Amino acid sequence: MSDEFIALSVPNLKGNELKYVTDAVETEWVSTAGPYVSDFEKKLAEYVHVPAAVSTQNGTSALHISLMLCGVTREDAVIVPTLTFIAAVNPTKYIGAEPIFMDCDDSLCMDPVKLKKFCEEECDFTDGKLIDRATGRHIKAMVVVHVFGNMADMEAILPIAEKYNIRVVEDATEALGTYYTEGKFAGRFAGTFGDFGCYSFNGNKIITTGGGGMIVAKNPEELAHAKHLTTQAKADQANFIHDEIGFNYRMTNLQAALGLAQLEQLEDFIKTKTANYNQYKEAIDKIEGLHVQDFRPGTRSNYWFYSVVFENDETGRDALIEELKENHIQSRPIWGLISDQLPYEGARTYDLVKAPWYWKRVVNVPCSTNLTSEGVDRVISVIRNFMS
Repeated sequence: MSDEFIALSVPNLKGNELKYVTDAVETEWVSTAGPYVSDFEKKLAEYVHVPAAVSTQNGTSALHISLMLCGVTREDAVIVPTLTFIAAVNPTKYIGAEPIFMDCDDSLCMDPVKLKKFCEEECDFTDGKLIDRATGRHIKAMVVVHVFGNMADMEAILPIAEKYNIRVVEDATEALGTYYTEGKFAGRFAGTFGDFGCYSFNGNKIITTGGGGMIVAKNPEELAHAKHLTTQAKADQANFIHDEIGFNYRMTNLQAALGLAQLEQLEDFIKTKTANYNQYKEAIDKIEGLHVQDFRPGTRSNYWFYSVVFENDETGRDALIEELKENHIQSRPIWGLISDQLPYEGARTYDLVKAPWYWKRVVNVPCSTNLTSEGVDRVISVIRNFMS
């Protein structure tokens, strides 16, 4: 068996990337102006079936702007997941607001049952405002993350948000291409349910611009405001007149050229991701003590990341990662819980049970779109030998 290195998640740049980037260089449109920016925004919006989109430097800046436009201030609170990448939570602190950390369910996404219980039992709803009794803070927004491309339970979460007047920011940075196939939301894509949806095109995402992001929004005026804020809030560009504090959050034409070529291949990438996931799942679910985490029924996931779960063993995670490493296979644990991180010491948490359980037991295995069936078999073989 080959001992060639198998990476966890790397870009697949085999389409028109070089052609479009070369065109951007040759026409000398390489910065934040240029036709590829608007083309990429238009094509992304068409793909997820929304009227328009605004590109950003990364997913984090998209989340930051979205929370600002939700009206979140330093006096407020934002409900966030504890099981996620820290970039989903940090924008709350950029604004000066405080996070309230919520548990996950077995999708690894925010638990709507606990969310509802928290709102009912830990808060007061007065004059259209949900107030956390423990802190006195107005809970103005929530960040819902579609973890690893798995759709959060938006059918359950959205009625809670509506009832308590909580604005919803969807972190769909890992879920471009995920959509409902059944129920009242059939055909709706991750990122298009809340007040704002945010995507990421980091190097390890299903499509990449090297580093970049995108915002979509329910309200076209708020989306226009997002574009204004991401381009330094220029009220009069010719005369350098600015009407509020803006940000240098705009995507470059070079990045957008790369993204446009990647978007052309997205559905093929998802086919590969799906096939590799099914190959992993069929084999690993037969190994005693392990399973590959499911994706939500009634959805078409983009299958961005695959999670191998130790069902009864808290010690196996790190040992398997080391075993894979010795066989030149890259893997990783799931993120450390954000509520346990030093910057969030003492933050408000609510009934965290499943997130700590999964944190001790999940190993993410290789999932690149250029990973072959033979490569998947090699990873499976190492895991099978490790568990024997």
